[in-house]
Amino acid sequence: MKKIVIDPLTRLEGHGRIDIFLTDEGDVANAYLRVPELRGFEKFCEDRPVEELPRITSRICGVCSLAHHIASVKAADAVFHVEPPPAAKKIRELSYCAHMCHSHIAHFYVLAAPDFVLGPTSDRAQRNIFGLIGKVGLEIGKEVIKHRAYAQDIQQAIGGKAIGAVNGLPGGVSKAITEDERRDFEAKAKSMVEFSKLSLKLFDDIVLKNKEYVDLILSDAYTMKSYYMGLVDSENKVNFYDGDVRVVDADGNEVAKFKPASYLDYIAEHVEPWTYLKFPFLKKVGWKGLVEGQDNGIYRVAPLGRLNAADGMATPLAQAEYQRMYSTLGGKPVHHTLAMHWARLIELQYAAERLLELSQDPGITDPDVRVIPTATPDEGVGIIEAPRGTLIHHYQTDEKGIVEKVNLIVATVNNNAAMCIGIKKAAQAFIKRGEEVSEGILNMIEMVYRAYDPCIACASHSLPGQFPLEVVIYNAKGEEIRRLSRNV
Repeated sequence: MKKIVIDPLTRLEGHGRIDIFLTDEGDVANAYLRVPELRGFEKFCEDRPVEELPRITSRICGVCSLAHHIASVKAADAVFHVEPPPAAKKIRELSYCAHMCHSHIAHFYVLAAPDFVLGPTSDRAQRNIFGLIGKVGLEIGKEVIKHRAYAQDIQQAIGGKAIGAVNGLPGGVSKAITEDERRDFEAKAKSMVEFSKLSLKLFDDIVLKNKEYVDLILSDAYTMKSYYMGLVDSENKVNFYDGDVRVVDADGNEVAKFKPASYLDYIAEHVEPWTYLKFPFLKKVGWKGLVEGQDNGIYRVAPLGRLNAADGMATPLAQAEYQRMYSTLGGKPVHHTLAMHWARLIELQYAAERLLELSQDPGITDPDVRVIPTATPDEGVGIIEAPRGTLIHHYQTDEKGIVEKVNLIVATVNNNAAMCIGIKKAAQAFIKRGEEVSEGILNMIEMVYRAYDPCIACASHSLPGQFPLEVVIYNAKGEEIRRLSRNV
């Protein structure tokens, strides 16, 4: 059996590799997304005061920093049985909408768009942000940088830092927003709404008006049927900050809707020895392995998962684009993995609109921003929608608030099984016996995981039975004479 290795993976956060196994005839027998790095946050958060965890877990990743901070402080609220004041919730959500804007802008323009603007099989030396700017023009490049900076400015003003916020506290936030800050946020939010429109127009002009790209999106190579999950508000509209977790099946029918504290009644995690990422699945359906279909409990999160799980968007411009996406792609739900990029830009529009709504809310400058906890701490769950999908923080403490157990199920982990299945399907579609496997073909396989915008640093926390280890022995001439491997 022959083997093709894509290592390192490109245009993602963290470190991973893809192993593709071929039969002697040259057909793809199997393919695996493997993650060889371990992050031990679940363990070294133990024995610490729970109020420290929002600051500790925000260091899991520099990209997803605020997502972990907000999920963590919501879990801490639950541990102390305290409800933050309305202004505190609005401040948290405002900063989080800015975070969603910065993350979605970075992923679309830096990580995803080069595959479409330059072409999936174009020269890889040009298939990057610099090639993208050269193609779309310097002025658009300036707009990208400016609006990502606006989002970071808002996060820093509220959180104390653009990366690694420190303002979240059990029961609220550490400081109120001034009127001057509110006006600044409003101006930047208005600009962000217009930039989101521009981004959707670029996607329309470059991708949707290109039949070759649309055919690629709709192809079997990038299509997978699964369950879908996401947070929704009381009207089943997408909500990033709060709500119930809703799950729909491959036909769009609701199969579950639950409060964050009940997640263990619905989600379980499977472990394989060849990766540090776990494989969550729906308990009531069960784990049937890395196969797609409604008989298996594999589900997807991230932008497309959120839109499929919801009945719409809560802001007008995003809702109009939501309806256009489903009418264009043949109805709801959409199972085409590359449609994740369109869904991400619809979410960018929603985040910008919601950012503007919150910045114009007169209640957001209310100085009452914290309720001091008085209840005995015990256990709490915080769930938000990270840019990459549903994020779960679950803490258990003793009566003094010292952490005894932590469980984190992050967005990339939720998508792990789907990414593995998708990579295998793409490899089988593009690698043909007797034909050269070019770099462009390998990039088209990488486009599967890239659609999910995986964050490996956040996700790698499962510990297999043995650490992967590879020992290579060389002689005095630098020649390899022996290689010993375990779980590699």
